[in-house]
Amino acid sequence: MPARIPATIVTGFLGAGKTTLIRHLLDNAGGRRIALIINEFGDLGVDGDILRGCGDETCGEEDIVELSNGCICCTVAEDFVPTMLSLIGRDTPPDHIVIETSGLALPQPLVRAFGWPEISTRVTVDGVVAVVDGPAVAAGQFAANLAAVDAQRRADDGLDHETPLSELFADQMASADMVVVNKADLMDEAAAGALVSRLKGQVREGVRVVRAAHGALPVEVLLGMGAAAEDDMEARHEIHHHHHHDGDDDHHHDHDDFESFVIKRGEVADAAAFAARVADTIRAHGILRLKGFVAVEGKPMRLTLQAVGPRVDTCYDQPFGAAPRETRLVVIGEAGLDREAIARALTA
Repeated sequence: MPARIPATIVTGFLGAGKTTLIRHLLDNAGGRRIALIINEFGDLGVDGDILRGCGDETCGEEDIVELSNGCICCTVAEDFVPTMLSLIGRDTPPDHIVIETSGLALPQPLVRAFGWPEISTRVTVDGVVAVVDGPAVAAGQFAANLAAVDAQRRADDGLDHETPLSELFADQMASADMVVVNKADLMDEAAAGALVSRLKGQVREGVRVVRAAHGALPVEVLLGMGAAAEDDMEARHEIHHHHHHDGDDDHHHDHDDFESFVIKRGEVADAAAFAARVADTIRAHGILRLKGFVAVEGKPMRLTLQAVGPRVDTCYDQPFGAAPRETRLVVIGEAGLDREAIARALTA
């Protein structure tokens, strides 16, 4: 059976910076064929034209689907599932699907839709990314322009939930695999740090809270989480229990707030013990991603290692052949990682 296509769900209130984050992702997709599902409705929805200049190699006109019949979580059967079936049924399906929800959408019903029999064997939720407006949330509100959010609510005649914004925000945090504190460049260091700490207290263990300016995050951080969120609904409890079924500027930014480096070492004696050490090192140093190949004593195959947060996945993929039998790991995190300490922990 072919591997399931990964899908990333991007949530967040109007004006948080979802569109800018996605546009930056498309501009730096590294050859991946990405399809977009944009939940636009009314006059205040996301302007699909912002994303239509993403380039033929990454996504073409046919790869951008706008759902304009209302909040995506209220139209799963009518709009979302048929759209997914159309995308994955192509002769050349996409490598990755990115779904931008309306700011009013409850994320859990959308994640549950990936369990529908028609799509469950062909697509999986790689991760749920919640984008928050850093200055607005730090100031005690969930969006910079609450009047615009209210107008968006009124524009959707099909909206079948009147969820308070506080509950919507709590649902976004409960469902997230990564929280992006956007517009961090508009906050001083103390305020940004305090907000990150507060949000870390609202999410599940292992969920990363990262800062961004203009949605600029490395693609390696956003994609490839492997969360399989649809199989983990019990942990993503929703606050709202009665559901029946932007003017973002486009800026190019360097990834100065993130860094990556390579650690090399010789063979390891015990693969399981080394994977546990990797998980401990990630927890101790706040590493976002860690991936690479491990040479295990007595094993002719190399061990592929992928870690997202404290979750470490390994498998033997292919013989080393003529390649040197060495362990090579790429570490990715926010700027300021203690490289020497991480290297000591992984090479001891």
